[in-house]
Amino acid sequence: MMQQLSTPLLQIGAIIVSMLAGSFLIFMRIRAGKQPTSLRKIIIPPLGMATGFIMFAFPFMHIPLLWGFSAFGTGMLIFAFPLIVTTRLEKVDADIYVKRSKAFIFIMVTLFIIRLSLHTVVEQYMSIPQTGAIFYLLAFGMIIPWRLAMISDYVRLQKVEAAN
Repeated sequence: MMQQLSTPLLQIGAIIVSMLAGSFLIFMRIRAGKQPTSLRKIIIPPLGMATGFIMFAFPFMHIPLLWGFSAFGTGMLIFAFPLIVTTRLEKVDADIYVKRSKAFIFIMVTLFIIRLSLHTVVEQYMSIPQTGAIFYLLAFGMIIPWRLAMISDYVRLQKVEAAN
């Protein structure tokens, strides 16, 4: 069963889908910087992404628990940090904007390159769907602390406005 889930066609498809998803994220991030943000716009992406946990209902997506926690922790402790440090919110008149950062694009491209680089190594131990599950957990671990930091900045900027 696992070999059927790791065909060369599926490998190419996974790379193409990853490239499209990454390009879409970069495009959306650039576009978001041109419009004011809100608490809702900060919270919705991780909530929407959380629906991806349904993939673990399918046996072919199952991974060892330690691998899942390791991927999630790596996202939280390593990949979230550059996003937190480089994402700033700024107040312009009465609105709050996400200050654009070129580091976001760099981080997304780096994550994609790491995924491609590790693909052949990881595939020796798990199928393509399981590899997707690992990288999903890594990305989810990355987005949670990043968005929590954005919420903190947003609330701080709102309090500054309320105090004035």
